Amino acid sequence: MSASTAWSDESFQEHDDAGFYIIAAAVIPDDALDQAREAMLRLQAKHAPAKLHWTKRDNAERAELARTVAALDGLHVVAVGAPVGPRRQERARAHCLNLLVCELHGFGVKHLFMEARDQVLNARDVATVQQARYALPKEAVFRLDHLPGAAEPLLWVADIVAGAVRAEKLGEPRYREILRERVIDFPVEVR
Repeated sequence: MSASTAWSDESFQEHDDAGFYIIAAAVIPDDALDQAREAMLRLQAKHAPAKLHWTKRDNAERAELARTVAALDGLHVVAVGAPVGPRRQERARAHCLNLLVCELHGFGVKHLFMEARDQVLNARDVATVQQARYALPKEAVFRLDHLPGAAEPLLWVADIVAGAVRAEKLGEPRYREILRERVIDFPVEVR
């Protein structure tokens, strides 16, 4: 698989003792990007006026979303940070993003696109990636850019993967089971 880009979104579950943070990255071969975008746009036309969003779908729609992503060429790399206590979301995000950069580099990814938040939070992500690059080989190239969620359908792939992994962590494994070997998840200890 030759993929130089990855497309990322996150999910978070707040809980006093058992919270977790998920960052999913869709690693789609360069020659399959247009096909994946088209698949997401077909789902959007069927289900949503703007971007597809896992949390706004019912169980049948979620199963359809997971089946569509499972049929796409590619692999999905997921960092799952736990435990995450209240008001520790950004710390967990940084730990997950740090690990994700290293894992994505190992798959040949050189450019990560994440769903944009606000300017300050986007700058934190950039700083985290800059720090994570120190763990990569000296000549390694790795870049991060933020995009509005509605502007890039490939971000929706990552949203679906993050949603399926989140559902599994909450006791509903059926969506993650649909994705099976398309997802590799890495635990991240967050303290």
